[in-house]
Amino acid sequence: MLPGDSLDLRKARGAFYTPDPIARFITGWAIRDANDDVLEPSCGEAVFLHAAGGGRHRGRLAGVELHPATAIEAEKSLRAGGVVADIHAGDFFLHEEFGAYDAVVGNPPYVRYQGWTGDARAKSRAAALRAGVNLTRLASSWAAFTIHAALHLKQGGRLGLVLPAELLAVNYAAPVRRFLLEHFADVTLVLFEERVFPGVDVEAVLLLTDGYDPSGRSGTDHMNVHQVRDAGGLTDLADARRWTPPADGGRWSAGLLSRDGYDAYTKVVFSPKFTTLNTWGETTLGMVTGNNRFFALSPAKVAELGLRDDDLLRLSPPGSRHLRGLSLTSSAIDGLGADGRATYLFRPSGEPSKAATSYILSGEDLDVQEAYKCRVRSPWWRVPYLRPADLFLTYMNADTPRICSNRARVHHLNSVHGIYLQDGLKKLGTSLLPVASLNSVTLLGAETVGRSYGGGMLKIEPREADALPVPSPALVEKHGDVLARIRPAITAMLQAGRLLDAVAIVDDVLLTNGIRMSNKSLRAIRADHAELTARRVARGKGK
Repeated sequence: MLPGDSLDLRKARGAFYTPDPIARFITGWAIRDANDDVLEPSCGEAVFLHAAGGGRHRGRLAGVELHPATAIEAEKSLRAGGVVADIHAGDFFLHEEFGAYDAVVGNPPYVRYQGWTGDARAKSRAAALRAGVNLTRLASSWAAFTIHAALHLKQGGRLGLVLPAELLAVNYAAPVRRFLLEHFADVTLVLFEERVFPGVDVEAVLLLTDGYDPSGRSGTDHMNVHQVRDAGGLTDLADARRWTPPADGGRWSAGLLSRDGYDAYTKVVFSPKFTTLNTWGETTLGMVTGNNRFFALSPAKVAELGLRDDDLLRLSPPGSRHLRGLSLTSSAIDGLGADGRATYLFRPSGEPSKAATSYILSGEDLDVQEAYKCRVRSPWWRVPYLRPADLFLTYMNADTPRICSNRARVHHLNSVHGIYLQDGLKKLGTSLLPVASLNSVTLLGAETVGRSYGGGMLKIEPREADALPVPSPALVEKHGDVLARIRPAITAMLQAGRLLDAVAIVDDVLLTNGIRMSNKSLRAIRADHAELTARRVARGKGK
């Protein structure tokens, strides 16, 4: 490490040393001819240029490095190794040799959005916009870097990068995923079972793309996926699995599945026996108050304030811990209220009562009306109305999303989602979809359509919930009697925290007996669910 530099400073600028086997593998793949012109952006110690410059390479080799002292040291080490290369000290987002290189290889800097601010973010977003890619403020540094690197390729060029596994799953990477499939004729991913950067929490993947077309007219709708244990496995890659990801930048999380798991999973979800949740009904956000403390009230608080029934709506309390079972009943709501939970929403439907008017004035004394959601509505104290949903869907989950029947017919806030069933499916869905959704295919599907959030939580938004694979109405109806019979046992297991035991019972009804899934396929699906869950939790701990 250079004098004056440190691990903390390197981390702040997203600089992580790339293991030699990975650099050699990527450059060996990317360089097809000794005359190829090769660029390593954010070159650091120039490990990729060292790998590219061995032998009799005659094409131009170039690197860009933000840190001046590191750029000087890289140039010295290349010269000492007999490698002729031009190293430019400066910001890669200001480097504009567009269309100049046959191959671009490297390990982009990884700085999370919290540290990617100010001028650095502005320049990176401007660079991505040159390619028509509009990145959100949540994007980490690598996203714009990947787009800008591609712009330096000649027609037909190759891009080989080490990227964080965020590429596969995070929302902000959707424009990057879309760009790659639109601008390259071939897209390949190499996934690692183990982490390849010692001491670094970031999980890495290798992106190998070929056949660059700046016009975006010669892309592809599928990709090739390799899985290896670690960097040592790169010397003997197994046959790739061809995979068609969701359109329009949808998540590539399903690419993490094993070959057996992927085959078993896709066979089920693309069959008539399964469908997506939006077939059953519409999933929506809950009501947004702007200040739950003011608007969500316990029965004791309601009594203290002297509010009337028409000042209030019955409410599923904020949060979702009480929705981990199969149904929310009126007696359960009464019990939650007795425990001091907020089971009422302050929402006068017409002219507020005298007590409600006093409460509104007390809110104004506390400046509740200044909260954004309150400020933009009139009157500020009338929360936009949503009718009671048929089902609730938890969207922040340590294990898996749960569907819960709203038998109490209470309203809900945006801490959970509401599912409004199709008219012809209300009775069947309300009674049996919460049970039927507790199967291994749906659990695995949740890991592929949802996304990892802080602390390793699995978050699922309404649009993502629409794509959640669930048993079809026909399959649920066919096995309705058995599902109804096992419902009490499932309820007891969920109350005891035995989710996977409950899932095993539902699997036996719907997967083993219902669609005749083989034991081998079921084991593969369960193993992949366990693996993806473990990855999510591990990433959460890393954050």
